Amino acid sequence: MNRLLIVDGHAYAYRAFHAIRALRSPSGQPTNAIFGFVKMLEKMRVALVPTHLVVVWDGGLSAERMTALPAYKAQRPEMPDELRPQFDEIGKYLAAAGVAEFCGDGVEADDYIACLARRAAAADWQVVIASADKDFMQLVSARIGLLNPNDKTGAVWTREQVHAKAGVEPEQVADWLALMGDAVDNIPGVPGVGPKTAAELLKQFGSVQNLLAHLDEVKSERLRTALRAAADDVRRNQALVRLHEVPCEFVPEKLKPAAPDREQLRGLFAGWGFKGLAAALEESCRERQVELI
Repeated sequence: MNRLLIVDGHAYAYRAFHAIRALRSPSGQPTNAIFGFVKMLEKMRVALVPTHLVVVWDGGLSAERMTALPAYKAQRPEMPDELRPQFDEIGKYLAAAGVAEFCGDGVEADDYIACLARRAAAADWQVVIASADKDFMQLVSARIGLLNPNDKTGAVWTREQVHAKAGVEPEQVADWLALMGDAVDNIPGVPGVGPKTAAELLKQFGSVQNLLAHLDEVKSERLRTALRAAADDVRRNQALVRLHEVPCEFVPEKLKPAAPDREQLRGLFAGWGFKGLAAALEESCRERQVELI
């Protein structure tokens, strides 16, 4: 069966940058994000053996979300100066390794990843989304799984793991986030409503729509008052946290990894000073030659 691995590019580049310190090329350029990204991508490919693969990058913030909430993601710090130039180098690696990538102006990676995952799942493909972003839990289904790098077990999350994490079903995740808000995206939730309370409300009422239609049935007067006052914000939050449909091409041929350009990889690894990766590349070349003989 076809298996598509979709990697949240910025998430993994940032993760690599902060996980590895003081790594530089022979010329003194920072290479920590490049090295960590390459190693993590290799590890995922070995573990999941995807038939198709794409790395998706953020192309800016959604105009629709910014209109609804001007403070959306406004609290995020500027990209570190030493990380910025490493993105182009990661792009060079992906091109040499034969891995597809996508970045669209004004298209948030989350939305494009969701669109591509839905298209592939509709074609009866297996899909694994590699990201720690909790928004992707709303996509988990029989065809779509989530590889969360924070989960050291390396398991691909199914409905079971989503329920264990959030206390709700994947179909309720958007409503769960709408109620409690999302500090990572600077989306304020209902005052006093955290993950547990949001899950309990959805367990009782099923959805935000049903909850807001039956607020009189909420036992706590404090909670009932808070929900009534924040009802418009909760409805706005639903539109913010739901993964939007965006222009998206599902072309299997473009997602299938191409043969790596080994000469180009040798040059990149040498320039970055990645001696271990260079040695592994030479070993794989020798193994390939043996197979051909």
